[in-house]
Amino acid sequence: MGTDIGREQGRETVTVRYWAGARAAAGTAEDTFDVPPGTTLAGLVALVLERHPDDRMARTVGVCSVLLGEQPVGSRDPATVVVPGGSVVELLPPFAGG
Repeated sequence: MGTDIGREQGRETVTVRYWAGARAAAGTAEDTFDVPPGTTLAGLVALVLERHPDDRMARTVGVCSVLLGEQPVGSRDPATVVVPGGSVVELLPPFAGG
């Protein structure tokens, strides 16, 4: 039982990289988060919004495309997408051309 408790208390590092408008809203190019194993993308986004609580960040994250590693998350439900420790999550807002 002690081993299970230690595993539950273990933390994993995940990096979130912000691009374009997300970078401007965050005021930084990336953040790192120590998360428990099994953290979902929805949970990670909640941490991003907790760290950057202004409305601009919430609006920007809401329209971002998301890459987990090099794979697009697409239309998958963020509550079902597990973010493994050591992952890089990239938040890419829509880009305007011109």
